[in-house]
Amino acid sequence: MKLLKDILYGARISEVVGSTNIAVESVVADSRQVKPFGCFVAIPGTTVDGHDHIPAAVRAGAAAIVCERMPDADDRKDHIVYIQVEQSRSALGHIAANFHNNPGERLKIIAITGTNGKTTVATLLHRLARMFDRKAGLVSTVENRIVDKVVPATHTTPDPVGLQRLFADMLDAGCTHCFMEASSHALDQHRLTGTPLTGAVFTNITHDHLDYHGDFNAYIAAKKSLFDGLPATAFALTNADARHHETMVAGTRAKVVTFGTRQVADHKARIVDNGLGGLQLHIDGQDLYTRLIGEFNASNLTAVYAVARELGWDSMDTLTHLSLLDAPAGRMQQVRSGDGSVHAIVDYAHTPDALRKVLETLQAVRQSGSMPTTGQEARILSVVGCGGDRDRTKRPIMAQVAADMSDLVILTSDNPRSEDPASIIAEMRQGLDPIQARKVTANQDRAEAIRSACIQARPGDVVLVAGKGHEKYQEIQGERHPFDDVAVLTEALQTPTR
Repeated sequence: MKLLKDILYGARISEVVGSTNIAVESVVADSRQVKPFGCFVAIPGTTVDGHDHIPAAVRAGAAAIVCERMPDADDRKDHIVYIQVEQSRSALGHIAANFHNNPGERLKIIAITGTNGKTTVATLLHRLARMFDRKAGLVSTVENRIVDKVVPATHTTPDPVGLQRLFADMLDAGCTHCFMEASSHALDQHRLTGTPLTGAVFTNITHDHLDYHGDFNAYIAAKKSLFDGLPATAFALTNADARHHETMVAGTRAKVVTFGTRQVADHKARIVDNGLGGLQLHIDGQDLYTRLIGEFNASNLTAVYAVARELGWDSMDTLTHLSLLDAPAGRMQQVRSGDGSVHAIVDYAHTPDALRKVLETLQAVRQSGSMPTTGQEARILSVVGCGGDRDRTKRPIMAQVAADMSDLVILTSDNPRSEDPASIIAEMRQGLDPIQARKVTANQDRAEAIRSACIQARPGDVVLVAGKGHEKYQEIQGERHPFDDVAVLTEALQTPTR
């Protein structure tokens, strides 16, 4: 229970009707979660406007209403306090942080943003911290963790109320650090407002989420806002190899640090070897052997190393611990056939750039001769889909990338959501020229598509299943059905069909 006047600190208030010297027992932005003596923050959304649900919050027993548009005098209740603010989303961040005693002030929080690599960098940092015997929290697409306790994740970045509650639970568990993904949606919606950061990381930015942001400039601006809000005491770590990396940190008050594998950087890595067995890197004059594969993972590992150094962790100990880590679930996760002759990769790649990087890695491995062969040239067989109700402009590009860089492609269903899978696949096919189309087939049944790729695979081939990664479900017409790419692949590869 907190006094309303105490949790309003930081919110830009325009008008108050009633006394703020009252106690509130909860803060919510969903009228269905309002309880007696709670504070309801009305958020204007793209499809639902919280202001329309103020009457429902009042009926549920709310003691205070925070809003951008003050209800008409005739609609206001005498026993309820109304607070008008300039921006409800930003106010909610401050109010939620204050309600939970500002837990972020006592944690070292590192936020990672970028189109690709967020989950890998955040997860490896959390695992690294645990290997240093530091209690740490994780906020990621795959899962949230409080030290080693798993807390299911529903969003890449939780809403401000859930996020501050999670930070408070981390503090209660003795955490000193938290590593978190910061999605462009979360940044645009001010979910990190009220959260002081020790550092922020920019991995890269490519085509994604334009269905939400409208255009690429707005997408860049959302990412950049993370660095605009950093204090002078923080560090801003940016990928010197990535486009727009200078834009991200332009004007930031934080200490700017760079990492990279190709350009001059404060923390530089060079790839010595890259095969299915892992990477050998030369970082800041020292060698690192790791089970992770791919040039993009070389970049991710360099980012992790750079963060560790900014946190003051020992260089040699960091490299030693990194050599023992595996990739997060669904990120270049390897599955092998029973006889070991066929490799399969499950990856979350759901953007053209991410898919291209995964396929570039597999092509490089093939050219290095590290794929097992039986006299025939190793092939890459890709199973690729696109999600429904999301950015449609990337669909033909995804098919084009897959066809350009694979020997065989099966277009299939991802999470079609409310859309018809056949229509999604048809839009993907629009990116194919006649030559590319010859090596592309389609199967709307994702499990059958995966099995078909495995049946066609010869010894030495690699099967890539892209798009869903760690997800354990397939979303169809508003329902989530159990589905696991790794499980389907594992079963298919154990069946002696070749």
